[in-house]
Amino acid sequence: MSVVGIDLGFQSCYVAVARAGGIETIANEYSDRCTPACVSFGPKNRSVGAAAKSQVISNAKNTVQGFKRFHGRAFSDPFVEAEKANLAYDVVQLPTGLTGIKVTYMEEERNFTTEQVTAMLLSKLKETAESVLKKPVVDCVVSVPCFYTDAERRSVMDATQIAGLNCLRLMNETTAVALAYGIYKQDLPALEEKPRNVVFVDMGHSAYQVSVCAFNRGKLKVLATAFDTTLGGRKFDEVLVNHFCEEFGKKYKLDIKSKVRALLRLSQECEKLKKLMSANASDLPLSIECFMNDIDVSGTMNRGKFLEMCDDLLARVEPPLRSVLEQSKLKREDIYAVEIVGGATRIPAVKEKISKFFGKELSTTLNADEAVTRGCALQCAILSPAFKVREFSITDVVAYPISLRWNSPAEEGSSDCEVFPKNHAAPFSKVLTFYRKEPFTLEAYYSSPQDLPYPDPAIAQFSVQKVTPQSDGSSSKVKVKVRVNVHGIFSVSSASLVEVHKSEENEEPMETDQNAKEEEKMQVDQEEPHTEEQQPQTPAENKAESEEMETSQAGSKDKKTDQPPQAKKAKVKTSTVDLPIESQLLWQLDREMVGLYTENEGKMIMQDKLEKERNDAKNAVEEYVYEMRDKLSGDYEKFVSEDDRNSFTLKLEDTENWLYEDGEDQPKQVYVDKLAELKNLGQPIKTRFQESEERPKLFEELGKQIQQYMKVISSFKNKEDQYEHLDAADMTKVEKSTNEAMEWMNNKLNLQNKQSLTLDPVVKTKEIEAKELTSICSPIISKPKPKVEPPKEEPKHAEQNGPVDGQGDNPGPQAAEQGADTSVPSDADKKLPEMDID
Repeated sequence: MSVVGIDLGFQSCYVAVARAGGIETIANEYSDRCTPACVSFGPKNRSVGAAAKSQVISNAKNTVQGFKRFHGRAFSDPFVEAEKANLAYDVVQLPTGLTGIKVTYMEEERNFTTEQVTAMLLSKLKETAESVLKKPVVDCVVSVPCFYTDAERRSVMDATQIAGLNCLRLMNETTAVALAYGIYKQDLPALEEKPRNVVFVDMGHSAYQVSVCAFNRGKLKVLATAFDTTLGGRKFDEVLVNHFCEEFGKKYKLDIKSKVRALLRLSQECEKLKKLMSANASDLPLSIECFMNDIDVSGTMNRGKFLEMCDDLLARVEPPLRSVLEQSKLKREDIYAVEIVGGATRIPAVKEKISKFFGKELSTTLNADEAVTRGCALQCAILSPAFKVREFSITDVVAYPISLRWNSPAEEGSSDCEVFPKNHAAPFSKVLTFYRKEPFTLEAYYSSPQDLPYPDPAIAQFSVQKVTPQSDGSSSKVKVKVRVNVHGIFSVSSASLVEVHKSEENEEPMETDQNAKEEEKMQVDQEEPHTEEQQPQTPAENKAESEEMETSQAGSKDKKTDQPPQAKKAKVKTSTVDLPIESQLLWQLDREMVGLYTENEGKMIMQDKLEKERNDAKNAVEEYVYEMRDKLSGDYEKFVSEDDRNSFTLKLEDTENWLYEDGEDQPKQVYVDKLAELKNLGQPIKTRFQESEERPKLFEELGKQIQQYMKVISSFKNKEDQYEHLDAADMTKVEKSTNEAMEWMNNKLNLQNKQSLTLDPVVKTKEIEAKELTSICSPIISKPKPKVEPPKEEPKHAEQNGPVDGQGDNPGPQAAEQGADTSVPSDADKKLPEMDID
């Protein structure tokens, strides 16, 4: 079972895998652990990652990057409207109203959903992981920003499904960092002790997130999160881009923003300059050759001036830090450490702001780039039965308060209730009780739209079907289970109708009304035992409509003794009937579309594979042309005649010209046939060269064998002790084989020396190898000498042996071991180790 964690970033992605040795961030085919979040579309195939990044300028209109924030967003979304001006590619409105990406792929215009493009990137990351693990990758944990709403999270889940992945958990990036930090700590306080509070600050390329977490041994609890969804490294890049656009406009009279490629080149250079300024405070140059209209441009920038231009951005660093302390009701002195991750936290001014706010040195014990993916891989290992991981409980929070709204029969109009307040523990389930005679609809929405980085506070509508009145016409009790799951997604997970049946007087009741009351508690799923400490609360506004909806009462167990006696005598049976729920989710792809996109992704992967094989076949022809042309005037020069060399060189030149003209775009088989045609001419030359290189070595080896066995034959004839035991007939065979081999070798050497190097050799290396003498002669001459048995000793009587230790009649150690037996010793006794006797 694969255990993979994926950090799906705005600018770049990382993949970590769990192995027996621990968590390892893996490298792609370019030996780089960072894979750009970039997809490029061409006339024949797609490029993903580093290959796509190299086409950002050359294929700007069809190279897609920065698409992470389009998940679950309508085309009319203000964020999308603001982003369009900065994009080199086109975004369009899809029939569903969602944001689509328009590119030219396979020579035709195509509109892809954000989920499809993200799935392409995930497929690439999956392929990278499979190439390292050498097995299929299915299960994974994927990171998302902690501020993602339900619609955005569901969109990412759809993308993982299209890519053929089973996402075990969508994990908040700050929570993943906290897990990577805490699981290795051996000195965390015990469960009964005061927890250790750590702040995690993550400023990446596009967003800024802060969380405060409480750690105990084997336990992590997120207390609060805060964020600035648009403050990141790219905002600092934009400051530099705008500055140089203005400077070059005045200096060189260039309108840079009117040319997409020029703007992209400037953005790349400004990003490099920003990174240099983080390590260097002096003036730094920025130079670009042939920037626009064949004009070279140059400018300078230093850190001091850059920070002045970024004052408004730096002022946005503190508010989220202050917010998490206020939400968690902690003071600065309660914070044990402040851990920073993310590329933009390397900016000295950002670090200074954070350090100054908390009044302490910042901690950098985690890898700033890889902490998120390592945390995801650890979470996947915890969820996987294939790995044994130290027990570690993780409690996340609900980022935004979630409420339910419904139509109230008792009061005209609608009623609502906040089900999950901000920073409520997650995952978590609650059971709500309604009294209804007919089907009803629950509308879920975020109750603080002003805090939402998303234009629409609606989450979904859930219709509870097949609700019927009781047999006596009264309202039925309907229990509705609402849940925020491990992905941070809200849902009405189940609904059931409680049917009440009158029982006979002499029957024992199966369940009384009072038992039913106890079930009305807001329940915690058994899957999350660590959240049992959360005490359910009854909102004040429920008073007026207690007949409509009941939530748990903390004292319900005590209240049942205060009921009138009549309630105790009432005997009823209850049974529950599961009710179907219809969900209408905001901006949710339907299952048929997800299935279609999954099928299309498979077809595109196959097309990419076929195109890669075609390109490999073409490159093989080109490589062979260059190799042979070089060697015909080098290593192979002596092994080909003048006429053959000239004709072959001409053939190679024709093939090269064909590759760049008619052969530029041919099917794979054409290239395979062309290579075979060239090899028919080139292989004999290559074989003559290889034979010439190997033949002297093999002849030398054969000559050494002949000398060795001739020496043995001479020793045998001189009756030397070493070989006198050998059979004369066998040695005759050795002598005959050796003489034949020597005669054959001398004959072939003479013939080969007379043969021209431009002709095929007289003797092949395989023939020389077949003549080796070892297999024939070695078994004969390596026969061991027969062993000579030593003369047997006369048996001695025990009494003649005497005391072995020289101490009178006392038996020695050897005698004691043998039970002081005085009989004639056996052969086994004789073989015991002898002892030295003084």
